[in-house]
Amino acid sequence: MVWVLGGLGLVVTLLPILRQTAWWIRACDFPRLQIVAGLVLSLALTLALPHEPGPAHSCFWVSLAVALAYQVSRIWPYTPLHRKQVANALRAADDNDHHISLLVTNVLMYNRDASRCLGHIRNYQPDIVLALETDDWWLSQLQGIEKTHPYTCHAPLPNTYGMLVFSRLPLREPQIRYILDKDIPSFHGCAVLPNGVAVNMHFLHPKPPAPQESKTSARRDAELLVVGKLIQRHDGPTIVAGDLNDVAWSHTSELFRRLSRLLDPRIGRGLLPTFHADHKLLRWPLDHVFHSSHFRLQHLERLTHIGSDHYPIYIRLSYEPSGWQEQEDQLEKADADDHQEADAKIEEGVIEAAQPAED
Repeated sequence: MVWVLGGLGLVVTLLPILRQTAWWIRACDFPRLQIVAGLVLSLALTLALPHEPGPAHSCFWVSLAVALAYQVSRIWPYTPLHRKQVANALRAADDNDHHISLLVTNVLMYNRDASRCLGHIRNYQPDIVLALETDDWWLSQLQGIEKTHPYTCHAPLPNTYGMLVFSRLPLREPQIRYILDKDIPSFHGCAVLPNGVAVNMHFLHPKPPAPQESKTSARRDAELLVVGKLIQRHDGPTIVAGDLNDVAWSHTSELFRRLSRLLDPRIGRGLLPTFHADHKLLRWPLDHVFHSSHFRLQHLERLTHIGSDHYPIYIRLSYEPSGWQEQEDQLEKADADDHQEADAKIEEGVIEAAQPAED
């Protein structure tokens, strides 16, 4: 039993290193905490239980220890023990002219209880609400907030990929784009702060690598990297948010951050796992907010259950561009290999998206 458990831990540790796009390989990126727990148990039992001394046993426990160290190194940045990548805000919390707040919520399209979601909106009063998996029913339920959030851009859909954007800040050139899939919308535009600063906004919800959704991660990866390339073209304040159906420690997410030069406020603060809201032992962070070094963090919180399989996230950022160098120095910079890999992944995603859908 110990050999089976340990062997499984080794396999799911090695598979993601292959960087293949098959869904069953990419799925191993997600449960690193659970894999760590399995490896710790396997290693403890291997060392504690009676055994015949020999090279096979030694090789096994050493392999478990190496796999455990690797897995811990992947999630280590997302613990409070690591240095924060995004500094705490210096401006006063009530300096609304220089702050922007965002509530990101995957509502679960089949969830027909909008009251808890509306309650969070009332309580937190975010400048922007991004609601995902929204159909026409959800649009009818949330339309009441247009009294306080009159700037909107909507793409309600019955396929679990609908997107609704409500903003109390003026939106400049808001548009819905379909980057790769004709039924997967994304939002792109600018939100104008009270101080006149225009913040580039990109909201995404690509398909996950799962047998019932997409048999590979190619289109998800490509959509994220297309936006990363787009962000490279400007140096202005930028926010990318949404249910990215990927964990922040995956190779693709890290590649995206290097290309886009964006920061992850989770680093040094905690995982804030948002999915699955109903299963305590099977949770990982799928809903994200990345931002440029123009911002410091005022507040970041995972909100309470709203009846969805995702928890909402609330974030409030402080526009403090004078401290950008301190934060950006922590970022890895994209090199020629990164650009080549991104181009290859984008091409793979475009080719896959152009193929006829399977029955």
